[in-house]
Amino acid sequence: MDFVYYLSILALLFVMQLAYFKIADKFNIIDKPNERSSHATITLRGGGVVFYFGALLYFLLQGFQYPYFILGLTLIAAVSFADDIGPLSSKLRLPFHFVAMALMFCEWGIFNEKWYFILLALVLSVGIINAYNFMDGINGITGVYSISVLLSLLFVNIYVHQFVDNQLIYLMMLAVMVFNFFNFRKKARCFAGDVGSITIAFVIVFLLGKLILSTGNFIYILFLGVYGVDSVLTIIHRLFLKENILEAHRKHAYQLMANELSMPHLRVSLLYGGLQLVLSFAAICDYCIGISLTVLLAISYILFKQKYFHLHKY
Repeated sequence: MDFVYYLSILALLFVMQLAYFKIADKFNIIDKPNERSSHATITLRGGGVVFYFGALLYFLLQGFQYPYFILGLTLIAAVSFADDIGPLSSKLRLPFHFVAMALMFCEWGIFNEKWYFILLALVLSVGIINAYNFMDGINGITGVYSISVLLSLLFVNIYVHQFVDNQLIYLMMLAVMVFNFFNFRKKARCFAGDVGSITIAFVIVFLLGKLILSTGNFIYILFLGVYGVDSVLTIIHRLFLKENILEAHRKHAYQLMANELSMPHLRVSLLYGGLQLVLSFAAICDYCIGISLTVLLAISYILFKQKYFHLHKY
C-alpha cells in the first residue's frame, strides 16, 4: 500500500513538473548565461517549483498539518517565482520574506522566547536561505545537497528523536528526486531558480529548527556545515578583496572547481553532497567529531583557495 501511494505521488509530481515546463516554454521563463554563469546554454528557469508542489501535496493529503509553515512557504515561493519571471526590487521582496519568517516562527512557537533568541533565529534563518540561494550555481548541487540534508533529518527522525511527521520529509525527498531527474545531467533540462533554491531552503530551515528546538541540541546545525563553511569563508574572502558581497560572483569553492579546474558539475555536486552526509552522521554520532570535521573542512577550503584562486577569471 505504501509503495503504491508513494509511486502515485512520484508520478503526480512528474506530471506537475512537465506541466510547468509547458508553461515556462510558453511564457519564456528562461535563464540566459552571462559572464558570471557556470553554464553556456539557455535553460528553463524555475524547475524547483516542484519542491513547493511536494510540500503542498503533503499539506493536502495529511490533514492540513503545519498551516502557518505552509502559508509562509506559499508567500516566499510566490515572490521568488515572480522574481524568476522578472527581477523584483528588494524593497518589494523583503516584506514577503519577513512575513514568511514570522509565520514559520509561529509554527515553531517561539514568540514567547526572549527577544534576542528570536533575533538570533531570524538572522540564522535569513542567512541559511540566502546561502542556499547563492550556492545554487551548477547542475545538480541543490538537488544532491538537499537529498543529503533530508536523509540526515530522516535518520534522526526515525532512529534518534522524532520531531516532525515523517511524511513531510518523504514527500520533499520525492520532489527533489523529480527535480534531480531533470537537473542532475550534463546538460540540465531546467534550473531550480529562486523559487526552487529558496523554497527548499525554507523547508529545510523549518525542519532543522523543529529538530533543534525539540532537542535543545544546536549541533544539528552541522547538517548544513558544508554549505556553511563555503558560504561564510567566501564572504570573508570577498570582504578581504573589498568586494560588494551582495553582487553576483564566481568565487565559491564549487565554482572554482567547475569553472577554473573544469571538473564536471555532477562530480562536484556529488562531492558536496557526500561530504555533507559524512559530516551529518559524524555530528549524530559524536559532536566532538562533527566539530573537528568542520574545522578540517574549513582548513581544506582555505588551502584550496590558496592553491587555485589565482586561476579565477572574474
